[in-house]
Amino acid sequence: MAVTMNDVARAAGVSLKTVSNVLNDYEFIRPATKQRVQDAIAELGYEANLTARSLRSGKTSMLGLVLSDLSAPYYAELASKLMKAAARRGYRVIVEQSDAGAAAELGALQGTFRQLTDGLLFTPLVADADAIAARAGRKPLVMLGEHVMDPRFDLVTMKNGEAAAALTRHLLAGGRRRIAVIGARPDESAGSAGLRLNGYRKALEDAGIAFDAGLVAPAAWRRDAGAAAVAGLLEAGVEFDAVFGLNDVLALGALHELLIRGVKVPGEVAVAGFDDIDEARFASPSLTTVSPGMEEIAERSVGLLLDRIGARETAAQGVHVAAGFELKIRESAP
Repeated sequence: MAVTMNDVARAAGVSLKTVSNVLNDYEFIRPATKQRVQDAIAELGYEANLTARSLRSGKTSMLGLVLSDLSAPYYAELASKLMKAAARRGYRVIVEQSDAGAAAELGALQGTFRQLTDGLLFTPLVADADAIAARAGRKPLVMLGEHVMDPRFDLVTMKNGEAAAALTRHLLAGGRRRIAVIGARPDESAGSAGLRLNGYRKALEDAGIAFDAGLVAPAAWRRDAGAAAVAGLLEAGVEFDAVFGLNDVLALGALHELLIRGVKVPGEVAVAGFDDIDEARFASPSLTTVSPGMEEIAERSVGLLLDRIGARETAAQGVHVAAGFELKIRESAP
């Protein structure tokens, strides 16, 4: 027979209400009383009926997180930090992987996944703002990233343009003048890639250096694509003395390709990335990169979402927050 709350109450010598207060983390309980209840729960093996509790309270104490690809190091590290930020506030996070598909992104806004959570941390890469707004429902939602920067939604992002400009200025200060950019297109202006390319162009303009579209190599944001992009530049005879990968995995792929071709880094070509994933510190040479404030992004986004959950209402206009950044100067571009 299943252990009930009444069994726990009798074993602990307290009322049913006290057991309920302990299970719901009510703060005004004497430590000794709370310990007796917790000991009884452990001894009897009581398991709370979370479904019933959520029906009574209207809360699940769970947050949803939608990311495109958990195998991407940046997203994996961000997910870990978001989970820790939520746990410190008494929440758990369940994750949905969208594979950058519009149907999956929009599907996460409705159905079982949405019902299981009190609010959503959402990183769309394909779905547009109107489609999201039409399906967002009443539960709070906080956007992450740059794909949808719409005043209807709360958003926590990073200073892509400013950070890319700062990194480009660092390369210029090191005497680099032919800085290849991996992972963007010359005509791109939106999203992470476009904003970072804009920052690069602004730093060149400020330094009086003409933008050269021939130094911009389109590439998917993967290691193999970064390596292939650099190989293409070398084989086409494009001269460059630095590589700016618009994320770290692109830069690491480029670094690998340069080294196996005998190009000295940083002696002949400096290499820099963006994101400061853990692997960047342990590359050989270690990777100069932008640390985009991942801890702050996690703290601010979870905090904002829980503020919205607590208010139980949707704001007329979203709050937009941009985390700070830091250059991490390492061996690949000192």
